[in-house]
Amino acid sequence: MDPALLAAGREALLVAMTVSAPPLAAALAVGLVTGALQAATQVQDHALGAVPRLVAVFAIVGLAAPWTAARVVRFGQACVEAALRVAP
Repeated sequence: MDPALLAAGREALLVAMTVSAPPLAAALAVGLVTGALQAATQVQDHALGAVPRLVAVFAIVGLAAPWTAARVVRFGQACVEAALRVAP
């Protein structure tokens, strides 16, 4: 295997994890809070758990969009530059 290809694959996985981390962390945090509140109040409605998580995820995606886009564009540029170096 070409070391450049392995590095690109590793970087792709790293970018995917770092870009997906903020929405997943927001969903986890809001889910834990709403779960604790539902357990404390004994209200077991599914919408009370799903709606706040969706709102939190959409808010974080909106707030993190510039950072996410910049990270993905940098990765894309690095891939194109590496492909141009490898191609004859």
